[in-house]
Amino acid sequence: MDDIKIILSETEIPTHWYNVAADLPTPLPPPLGPDGQPIGPDALAAIFPEALIEQEMSQERWIPIPEPVRDIYRLWRPSPMFRARRLEQALATPARIFYKYEGGSPAGSHKPNTAVAQAYYNQQEGIRRLTTETGAGQWGSSIALAGAMFGLTVRVYMVRVSYQQKPFRRSMMETWGAEVFSSPSEMTQSGRDALARDPETPGSLGLAISEAVEDAASRADSHYALGSVLNHVVLHQTVIGLEARAQFKKIGLFPDVVIACCGGGSNFGGTAFPFLMDKAAGRAIRLVAVEPDSCPTLTKGRYCYDSGDTACLTPLMPMYTLGHNFMPPGIHAGGLRYHGDSPLVSHLYHQGLLEAVAVPQLATFKAGVLFAQTEGILPAPESNHAIRVAIDEALQCKESGEPKTILFTLSGHGHFDMAAYDRYFAGKLEDYSYPEAEIAASLAELRAV
Repeated sequence: MDDIKIILSETEIPTHWYNVAADLPTPLPPPLGPDGQPIGPDALAAIFPEALIEQEMSQERWIPIPEPVRDIYRLWRPSPMFRARRLEQALATPARIFYKYEGGSPAGSHKPNTAVAQAYYNQQEGIRRLTTETGAGQWGSSIALAGAMFGLTVRVYMVRVSYQQKPFRRSMMETWGAEVFSSPSEMTQSGRDALARDPETPGSLGLAISEAVEDAASRADSHYALGSVLNHVVLHQTVIGLEARAQFKKIGLFPDVVIACCGGGSNFGGTAFPFLMDKAAGRAIRLVAVEPDSCPTLTKGRYCYDSGDTACLTPLMPMYTLGHNFMPPGIHAGGLRYHGDSPLVSHLYHQGLLEAVAVPQLATFKAGVLFAQTEGILPAPESNHAIRVAIDEALQCKESGEPKTILFTLSGHGHFDMAAYDRYFAGKLEDYSYPEAEIAASLAELRAV
């Protein structure tokens, strides 16, 4: 196989999303209300459209992708899969390294895969305004784009540390018509309370979610849009893995290991879940989620019930978590700073069907620089985590002589992250392993699944 790019035609964009909930070995524990009792769809109706609530609860294996959504997908999908030949040569590895590149979307990441779908379903229900949070800015950019596509007003609460670090992400959102506010803000009670506790707080995704949910719930014309974690969000991202499976079939290969970075879980789940069908059929395939050592949700968190936001406005969900009061350090991979993980990812990890590894910040930037120097694409800091582990797997193949096939998702480009690279080259970045004692304190009051 000599090709570097493995391309599908627009007619091969998936017609359905894959819902892994239909194939779970044991049922997913239900979300709970504040009283500890399972909640039904009505509890979500104030902030989500009916179609997304149905997808959140669905046990159907295949969910049709509406044609208006597929039509917008055509702007960048199918995304290419590349053979990283120059990286292989630099590593002198017998491994075959492939990457699925999601940075060709208008927002430069995988996030529009769900943003477009969420905006469509809200517009169909008559909603005129969306609120959301964003960490590094990829999600905020994506929902701003999707809002412009469907004529919706968008308000974004951006985690303060990223708001300060990434001004051009803010500019991108505003170009597509969104309002952007630093979180915590004075716009909501959740934000005002957080600022009263600590005026210098760097903010967190959990806190920004509180602000966005509070805002949406206060207006009849508004709904909330979430960029990761929930079942329907992971569902929409399965176009990544479905396309990758088709691309491997086209060249007569199949991956031995599938790798993706994992913050809330939608990028990892969207990549890995379609391959669980092959694992269930007896294929020997490893599915590896990569997270930062400074926010080690799967590797050091607890599987228990926790709220998705700091102010506990959202239902209690079964997930690996560091606690909703967890305040992560201001690392530059802002999209991986969330305290919890997708219930679906968490459940499957708890069942032993997925692997997880945490990596330090400096090693990820070193991997990203090598990738840029060999493959030419400058990766987002989040994507550097997947690159780090893909390189480590390839180096293990060099030692063992095994010609394994490795797939990772390059979830976005780093064109808006040059301040982070500047700090790396200047020696101003450092590794930070979150202290066990602080994790334990954050977890102390949570309810076991």
